[in-house]
Amino acid sequence: MSTMFFLNLPVKDLSTATAFYEGLGYSKNPQFSDENATSIVISDTIVVMLLVEPFFKTFTTKEISDTATSTEALLGLSAESREAVDTIVDKALATGGSEGNALQDHGFMYSRSFQDPDGHIWEIIWMDESQIAG
Repeated sequence: MSTMFFLNLPVKDLSTATAFYEGLGYSKNPQFSDENATSIVISDTIVVMLLVEPFFKTFTTKEISDTATSTEALLGLSAESREAVDTIVDKALATGGSEGNALQDHGFMYSRSFQDPDGHIWEIIWMDESQIAG
């Protein structure tokens, strides 16, 4: 079995957050979704759990970050091409997201980012692997 990655994100409005991620083309797993959480399948090994804030708080004793004034993390996903980066970010902006950090173009690496409706910052990154020494 491959190692899976589960990202738990607090959200203010579950239906808005769910619609946003479905609008990006990701699917909802109804088996692990209810009125407190939506399971969003990014890939076979990556799942984003959208948890309403009161439910999220049951898993931690720390305060939830205020994404309007601070960044709790930068979440990165790879893309197959520069065009795929633009497609994903443009779709995010059209589906209710907002601009994230400035575009970065280093020739061999290209990235753009967006914020989801709850202010979580996602970076979409393409790298030309032929230019990476290894």
